Amino acid sequence: MTIELVFITYQRLEYTKLALASVLADPTEEFSLTIWDNASTDGTPAYLRNEVSDPRIADIVLSKENVGQTAAVNEVWGRSKADLLGKLDNDCIVTPGWTRTLAQAHRDIEPLGVVACWHFFSDDFDYDRARHKIQTFGSHRIFRHPWTCGTGLLIKKTDFQDFGPIPGQATTQYWLRMAAAGRINGFYYPLIYQEHMDDPKSRHCLMHGAGSFERYREVTFGLCAGRYHDMDSRMTLRREVVRNLLEDPFAPQYYLGWRRKMRSLRARASRLLSWPRARRTGSGRR
Repeated sequence: MTIELVFITYQRLEYTKLALASVLADPTEEFSLTIWDNASTDGTPAYLRNEVSDPRIADIVLSKENVGQTAAVNEVWGRSKADLLGKLDNDCIVTPGWTRTLAQAHRDIEPLGVVACWHFFSDDFDYDRARHKIQTFGSHRIFRHPWTCGTGLLIKKTDFQDFGPIPGQATTQYWLRMAAAGRINGFYYPLIYQEHMDDPKSRHCLMHGAGSFERYREVTFGLCAGRYHDMDSRMTLRREVVRNLLEDPFAPQYYLGWRRKMRSLRARASRLLSWPRARRTGSGRR
């Protein structure tokens, strides 16, 4: 099966150099690569133009404006003739050869939807907590979840044609819609790792103190989307994402309709009850 990858960059040239080197590390890995830069101003365009060379690079798009990730993905995937489509971000270091394993899984598992590399660390994975979600399909095993991360992944071109362009600025709801339609989504198992350099556990992470969070606010998706604002909230979110991946059901129905609303109400009630009494009653000092 032929593979087309889109590698998206925006600022953080340090990340781009490491991530792109990992993508191209194995010269025998077969794919076509489009590099799309979203109007970086930190020297990335010059680096891509003058220092990057590989026969697998089909195109380097230097966008004059930041169109966002999904617009770039939709453009490249929409015109692709490949059997499999992949997305890569410039903040993740992939394991060389990852496309071979995921492509073989797609070849052998007809209803396989999105399958991805694991974007956390080995010590974040707990087999005993996750075993209820690991299923065997022929010679392959998939650690199932209705959505995956948005990078280091492959989907079938036919699925992209069936479900249409990715709306909004994130892929989660798109993957969830695929799962609800019967696709098998998840992470390949045994896990294939990709190092997310924005993860505080990464030795390459650029965000540590308060100043760095502010500096990269417009560059990092989680900050931009308001999902966290400092290291404490970043680690709280991280723990919850890992817990959800390991423990919660992979059935898409769990995350849709009235079940999702009930869980949201229970979570809200729990947060209210956990607040200090003075804050709930308004009787505390101002």
